[in-house]
Amino acid sequence: MSNLLLILFTVSEVILLVIVILFFLRLKKSEALLSGLQVKQEEFIKRLQFNTQLENELVATFEQRQQELVTLNQEIEAKAAELKKLVDMASDYCKSPQFMREIIIKGHRAGKSPLQLAKSTGLSLEEVELIIDQA
Repeated sequence: MSNLLLILFTVSEVILLVIVILFFLRLKKSEALLSGLQVKQEEFIKRLQFNTQLENELVATFEQRQQELVTLNQEIEAKAAELKKLVDMASDYCKSPQFMREIIIKGHRAGKSPLQLAKSTGLSLEEVELIIDQA
């Protein structure tokens, strides 16, 4: 009976030893998997930091460009107002009687008929003929 008991303990010790070895093998696999996950997590964190930095730079340059656009818009509006004044001045000059008289006289010297001059200046035929006669 003591031999039987000894064999039973030996078999149970061998089974326990196999279970412990299997447990350590699984533990090794888990440690390898865990270390792989840690490496991937670190890479992911580095990518997130890089993306955050890139986003901050983009936001900063966006704000700078927005300011530049506002400045350019103000300059364009100022130039538009200045050009409008110049166009108004030119329009007033074109409508002046002296300018119309010069156009009609030069056109008459160039051989244009009074009817053509009246159409091009927007004056009546009688007004054009009167200006030609005065010249």
